[in-house]
Amino acid sequence: MVSFVKPPCDEGVVLSRPAAKPEHCTSSIEPWVLLATILASSMAFIDGSVVNVALPVIQVELNATGTDVQWIIEAYSLFLAALILVGGSLGDHFGRKRIFTLGIIIFTLASVVCGLSANVLQLILARAIQGIGGALLVPGSLAIISASFSNEKRGQAIGTWSGFTAITSVVGPVLGGWLVQYASWRWVFFINIPLAAIVLFVLFWRVPESRDESLKGKGLDWWGTLLVTLALGTIVYGLIQAGGLGLGHPLVLTSLAIGVVAFATFLLVESRVPTPIVRLDLFRSHTFAGANLLTLLLYAALGGLMFYLPFNLIQVQGYSATAAGAAFVPFILIMFLLSRWTGGLVTRYGAKLPLIVGPFITAIGFSLYAVQGVGGSYWTTFFPAVVVMGIGMTITVAPLTTTVMGSVDQSHAGVASGINNAISRTAGLLAIAVLGIVMGTAFKLTLENNLATLSLSPQIHQAIVAQQVKLAGISIPTGVSSATHIAIKQAIDDAFISGFRLVAFICVGLALASALCSWLLIAGKLPDKSIQIDQAPTSSEASSKPA
Repeated sequence: MVSFVKPPCDEGVVLSRPAAKPEHCTSSIEPWVLLATILASSMAFIDGSVVNVALPVIQVELNATGTDVQWIIEAYSLFLAALILVGGSLGDHFGRKRIFTLGIIIFTLASVVCGLSANVLQLILARAIQGIGGALLVPGSLAIISASFSNEKRGQAIGTWSGFTAITSVVGPVLGGWLVQYASWRWVFFINIPLAAIVLFVLFWRVPESRDESLKGKGLDWWGTLLVTLALGTIVYGLIQAGGLGLGHPLVLTSLAIGVVAFATFLLVESRVPTPIVRLDLFRSHTFAGANLLTLLLYAALGGLMFYLPFNLIQVQGYSATAAGAAFVPFILIMFLLSRWTGGLVTRYGAKLPLIVGPFITAIGFSLYAVQGVGGSYWTTFFPAVVVMGIGMTITVAPLTTTVMGSVDQSHAGVASGINNAISRTAGLLAIAVLGIVMGTAFKLTLENNLATLSLSPQIHQAIVAQQVKLAGISIPTGVSSATHIAIKQAIDDAFISGFRLVAFICVGLALASALCSWLLIAGKLPDKSIQIDQAPTSSEASSKPA
């Protein structure tokens, strides 16, 4: 469910790129280009949302620990976040259709392996390969739209693309929950096969090839790509391992140290190479730096909380997988219906005020998750939190895109959008790792205290404690009385809720900190130097015209 909200600046990445020559795409080919890019993007959006819904069931069937389920998400997110910038550059250099096709093939083959995985290690490795495919697929779909439509038509094309991908954002969690409940979690991966077959057929049949001829002779920033992947990978590994080994363990400290050194080296390389994947000079703009810091904090909060929410709904609250997937439909509908209105706020008030108010309202939504216990109707517990959070994020996303693109020169708008897009993905990656430590520690302490109040035999007590890495997925030993079974289940649920509340309050703090960043760093009315972005009424994340 981390991916049921599209990252900011998707539309900005497309609209900021120079239009291709008219002969690249005739009017008879344009619908096929849209069909291929929409279906391919839908694969990534659906996969991102349905896997989160399936995690509680995957944990039980594959006997996975809390660390294992973190890696099921993190392995994919790591390579997607680290490689998405270079994925777009590869298409510009070697052919957008070629790299896009390669991404679809890798993503689909990895999806098949995910669905056939016999154990959690196989699933994690397949998810990592799937992330590599996603890093080629996601920017490729945007680049093909950019290269295939003229300036006059790209606004309408991106509105169509965004509108249809918004529909997949609604359908994805519900479809994933239904497949998990009535078929198997493996089908959430197999569903990519028919979609990929259609996309590949359309690509080879109707979509022309394109590349950026001005890049001939210019190299790619392979060292930067390698270093940022190493930095993110070792930092995330160290943080996840810290949940079980402790922050002072030599393996954890070594991993974190390697990550910090790799990241410092990455910054040094980016400041010296002629074609960096991240232009550090853009961060000299306080507004650009503030917008990216806001993105890091707010999307970290969103990604961290949404990772644990399906476990709460399914394992603690007793929701079916379908109901858990449907729980977020109001959020997506709010973003879909109100995105055009929030784009108007930017024109009227500038981006600064919405970027203060939006995260503040989102923080209120996070706080509503923190006050909930076990039981109660969806309409009086989770629904208000979903609605308030949805309103807050809707107010935030369009102004954020406008701010990022308006804070730099027009010639750098595409690079700036790509950086912000990658930061939003990195935020969720890091948040899951860090908040995993918080959740695991709070769960362990509360569970030990709860079990101490029960009259359990040493064998039963030890059997439960030995499984605490599974969090709410602990299997209660057989042979206990029904009353004892209920008491143990209540102790486990209470321990999870204790950790979940702490995570939610931390997310409140992150959202408020992002609002503070807007207040301190982001300018009010930005100069009109970014690209005019049409507000498509079908866009789930409509970018607005800059103030």
